Amino acid sequence: MLTGTVRRTGGGLYQVALDEGRVVTASLRGRLKRGGGERARVVIGDRVQVKEHGNGTATLEGVLPRLSEVVRRGPGGRGPKLIAANLDRLVVVVAVRAPEPPSGMVDRLLAVGAVNRIESVLVVNKADLADPAAVEERFGPYRRIGYSLVVTSVVSGEGLDALRALLSSGTSALIGPSGAGKSSLLNAIEPGLRLRTGELSRKRLTGRQTTVNAVLLPLSCGGFVVDTPGFNDVGVWGVSREDLGRCFPEFERHGEACRFGRSCVHLHEPECGVKQAVAAEAIARSRYESYCRLLEEARGADRAW
Repeated sequence: MLTGTVRRTGGGLYQVALDEGRVVTASLRGRLKRGGGERARVVIGDRVQVKEHGNGTATLEGVLPRLSEVVRRGPGGRGPKLIAANLDRLVVVVAVRAPEPPSGMVDRLLAVGAVNRIESVLVVNKADLADPAAVEERFGPYRRIGYSLVVTSVVSGEGLDALRALLSSGTSALIGPSGAGKSSLLNAIEPGLRLRTGELSRKRLTGRQTTVNAVLLPLSCGGFVVDTPGFNDVGVWGVSREDLGRCFPEFERHGEACRFGRSCVHLHEPECGVKQAVAAEAIARSRYESYCRLLEEARGADRAW
């Protein structure tokens, strides 16, 4: 039995990089196809056991326990969507403009990382399209909250060395809306990848999706990166209403002043420390509004709340 990591999936086949250095394409063994829900699905980053057969074919015989996984709410709220497994960090990529990230998108993506207990880093791309002071005014608050912030530009080269250093260890997944420049950044860091990139839609000034399926790529700097398709519909999955506030780091300190303690969900409760902090501008109102929208969406999902 051979062991390896799933690098690519599609059409019922799985490209697996074996620990011994070879790459094989395998299909699922029958017993692995029988149900189990979304989390039982074999995804990019999974460590798997492979059996090769004498006729040039191979099958996935088993999936090893995951060290981590990233799950988001699926499109339209219809259940969970598993993005990848065994990640060390989530790299949230948005553009300063062309296209601007949808309202609340950054907060949503960072919350996905927090729910899944994975380090999240914010990358703000296309910095050449905006004044540095404006970029800092808009995205600098995330650094003050406690997130690592990297400002990049493929055109000017700004931030590329910092991003390369970030990706040089462990396994990272780049996620974000279409058109943010995830594939362009990877091409700039690793020119040999030659990932497909696209132009903005002239009619709607939105990004055109060029990455169709997620793929795990080895980098010459030493790390691995998952390039994912862009998406504009994202929400958290698998978090209780009491715990959602913990996905917003700045809520923690102010939440200690809540009259109802950890059971406070920071909506209508009296003497809520978080709401008081919002009123005093110690917590950005935009962040609080993102929290409220995520909470409402999660309440409407199929959970026993």
